[in-house]
Amino acid sequence: MAPSTVVVQWYAKRRPRRGMEERMIITTTHDVQGRSIQEYLGIIVGETIVATNIFRDVMAGLRDIVGGRSGAYEQKMQEARDTAMREMVAKAEALGASAVIGVDIDYETVGNNMMMVSVSGTAVKLA
Repeated sequence: MAPSTVVVQWYAKRRPRRGMEERMIITTTHDVQGRSIQEYLGIIVGETIVATNIFRDVMAGLRDIVGGRSGAYEQKMQEARDTAMREMVAKAEALGASAVIGVDIDYETVGNNMMMVSVSGTAVKLA
């Protein structure tokens, strides 16, 4: 891999096939180094919307005033990201994909107390 190439891969467990566990390759790049793409299956998206609560908002506000990180929000964001990623992987598996390339993660606020996490990519079959 070239030193300037940054690759983020996230592996999701897939159902074992012929006694071996396979993994879904999830990457932000538009190819999988050393593997050729056999078939493009389409764009897939996983989304989740999570609500925050007033107690967490107050505590996060206090942390913002005195400095520091909001562990409660960080945990909620991690859970939302994982849920959206699992949903995207499930859609890729339903299409028979062996990888998802070009993955992008977006965060949006919805209303006053809700956050949406959207994960999108292209499902592909690798040769």
